[in-house]
Amino acid sequence: MIPSTPDLARMRRERGARLRTAMGDKGIDALLLLGNSNVSYATGASWPLSDAGRANVERPVAVVLADDDTPHLFTPFGDDAAGELDIDEDHLHGATYLDVDEGVEVFAKALADIVPAGAVVAVDDITGAMHGGRDVLFPTWPPRSASDAMGPARFAKTADELACIRHGLWITEQAMAEVQARLGPGVRQTDLTATFLHRVFELGAEANVLDPIWQVMPDHQADLPWTTHGDIACPLLSSERALEQGDVLWVDTGIMYAGYHSDFGRTWIVGADPTERQQAQYRRWKEISDAVVAVIRPGATGADLTAAALAVTGGDKPWMAHFYIGHGLGLESAESPYVGTDLGEAYDERLVLEPGTVVVIEPVVWDEGYGGYRSENVFAVTDDGCVNLSDYPYDPYGD
Repeated sequence: MIPSTPDLARMRRERGARLRTAMGDKGIDALLLLGNSNVSYATGASWPLSDAGRANVERPVAVVLADDDTPHLFTPFGDDAAGELDIDEDHLHGATYLDVDEGVEVFAKALADIVPAGAVVAVDDITGAMHGGRDVLFPTWPPRSASDAMGPARFAKTADELACIRHGLWITEQAMAEVQARLGPGVRQTDLTATFLHRVFELGAEANVLDPIWQVMPDHQADLPWTTHGDIACPLLSSERALEQGDVLWVDTGIMYAGYHSDFGRTWIVGADPTERQQAQYRRWKEISDAVVAVIRPGATGADLTAAALAVTGGDKPWMAHFYIGHGLGLESAESPYVGTDLGEAYDERLVLEPGTVVVIEPVVWDEGYGGYRSENVFAVTDDGCVNLSDYPYDPYGD
């Protein structure tokens, strides 16, 4: 059961317990985490990355011990963390600067007081300065990969994590309703972006994590930019282009709420109803999507999902070559599980869904000479199937 309102303190406790269990299973004593989503999972610290340059210099860093219920957090915002994250004062540390030699030296001294000698350490990222200071930073070289523990811990979501994702989707969809109401000839793509961003922040979004895409799709692929993979060029950045009557838009965006990302995708038409050919594209998309969703349940593999889609299309992949038929969603816009990628069928066969796994299903129907249709929906695996966390209509194509 997904709660109507997420309990963030409970969520942090449950994530911590999952992470320490995964560490124990993999024989890891300490995790050194630099990746923003991993730090957020371990500590609750949210870092929207609005300034990429500053984010790398002053990014938060977490140290997690398998036998300690409270993670250590290195952050320039210690006072805020103390009030919001339930982290003891002796586990809060000032900012650390792991991109420079001096910062690594200082951090190594702090780490020596936290991590027992001889501990098995795993890390998710290593800067150049960390590599240069590896002898003072790590007890053995190379360290283990943090993904050994982070992957299993993050693969399935707790009920409160699902509540965060669902609320982020609600914020996104409420804003999209206002954007779609404004859609019409003469409106610029940037006007739509302004409407969307204004509304999501009114509704409580922490950040916009994917600049809104309002891509005008032509009838012919040749009218799009050339691609190295030979498939459709998408997504393309929005501009000040004024929309025209009948333009077909592939819409895509996402925001952050409580550290969790949303994902929204629909196809709209500017100032017109779909033609019968366009309506047929939507029906084809829905047939593919319904077939995939029908097999989403605990124990299903990624290969089961791709097989369901291919059964409808006669073996033609109904997704773009550089993307997938499905992907996970959580503290990142796209995370494990990835279904239908160039990692191949063997990877899809090993990927097994479990309750709490989140999968974004996004088939694409392309009808050369007549354009195409694309939409996305977010599903959470339940004990006996799945539930749709998205709740936005397919107007003007259908309900």
